[in-house]
Amino acid sequence: MKRNKNRLTELEIRGFKSISYQHPLTLRFGDINILLGANGAGKSNVISFFKMLNYMMSGSLQRFIAESGTNQKFLHYGSKRTPTLCASLRFDNGVFHDTYSFSLTNAVPDRLIISSEEIEWGKRTENRLRTIRLTSDFNESALTKSTETTERLVRTLLSACKVYQFSDSSLSSPMRQSSTVESAHYLQSEANNLASFLYYLKNNYPESYGRIVTYVQEVVPQFRDFYLEPERGYISLKWTDDSPNDYILSSDQFSDGSIRFIALATLLLQPEETMPFVVIVDEPELGLHPYAIDQLTEMIKDASRHAQIIIATQSPAILDGFSADCVTVVERDPATGSTEAKKLSEDEYREWLGEYTLSELWNKNVIGGRPV
Repeated sequence: MKRNKNRLTELEIRGFKSISYQHPLTLRFGDINILLGANGAGKSNVISFFKMLNYMMSGSLQRFIAESGTNQKFLHYGSKRTPTLCASLRFDNGVFHDTYSFSLTNAVPDRLIISSEEIEWGKRTENRLRTIRLTSDFNESALTKSTETTERLVRTLLSACKVYQFSDSSLSSPMRQSSTVESAHYLQSEANNLASFLYYLKNNYPESYGRIVTYVQEVVPQFRDFYLEPERGYISLKWTDDSPNDYILSSDQFSDGSIRFIALATLLLQPEETMPFVVIVDEPELGLHPYAIDQLTEMIKDASRHAQIIIATQSPAILDGFSADCVTVVERDPATGSTEAKKLSEDEYREWLGEYTLSELWNKNVIGGRPV
C-alpha cells in the first residue's frame, strides 16, 4: 500500500456470535481476502464484527446493539454461556507492529461494556505493552509523546477498516436518494451519499471519475454519463443514456443490478487519497449479471493496489478470479458449534488446480466450504 505501510495482518475473535470463546477464530490477511463458505457458516459474522468495530471507534457501540435488538445476539449462545467476547487485531509494516485487543462484557440492560483494552506496539523483537483507554475522556496529559502517537495511529487504523453493504437496491434505498454536497468527502457505508461523492470525484479526481464511468458503460450499455448538478445544496443521482435526445433520467430508472454495480465501481475505483485502508464487502455479487461479476473481480484487483480488500462471497465466478492464496474457507464445526477458518495455499492444491478450477474444487468439496 502506497499511503501507509501498516497492514492488517491478523484478527482473532472469541465469543462473538457463531464463534466460540473456547475455540477462537483466527484470520490472516493479505492484500486480497476472499471469505468463502456456506450459508450459516459464519463468514457474514466476520463482516458483522468489523461493522461493530466501526461503531466502537465512533463511540456508538450501544447504538449498534440497540439497532440489533439485544446484546445476546453478539455473545456465543447468549450471556449465560458466553458472558464476555474478546478480539485482537494486529497491524504490521514489516518492522514495527501494533496490536489492539479488547473485551466486551455483558451488562444489564442489553448492553456490552468495554471491560478491557490494550495496545501492544514496538519492533518485532522489542514488544512493549501498555493499556490505553480509547474513549473521549482519557487523560492525554498522562500519556507520553510516544504512547499518544501510537494510540492515535492505532485508532486511525481501526477507524479505516470500513464495511460496505449495497444489498438494498429498492426504490427507497439509500443509494438512490439525493444527498448534500457537504457529505461528499468519503463514500458512506450504504452509499447514502453516492450522488454527492460522484460529484466530488468528478470535480477533484476526474481520472478516477472517468474510470468509473467507463466501467459502468461496460455493464450498462445504454449509459452515457452521470448528470450531477447541485440544487439547493443537494445532488440527485441522475444520468443520460446514449440516445440522441437530451432527456435526463433519474436513479429509479437504473435496474437493481445496475445501481449496485455503480456503487461497487465507485467504492473500488475511487482514488487512493479517499479510499479506506481496509475495504470490507459482504456478498457483492448479489443481483449482478455474470459479465458484471467479471468486471467486479478486475475492480477488486485494482483497488488492492491501494487498500486491503476483504470479500465474503458464495460466487464461483468471483472465486475463479483469484488464486487459492487469496481464499479463506469458513465453516461451522458441528462438534464445537463454532465457526472455524482455513486459509488455502496455492502450493497445497497445485496438482488439483492443474485439472480443475477453484470453483470446481469447491463444488466437489475438496477445499471445504460446502453445506454438509
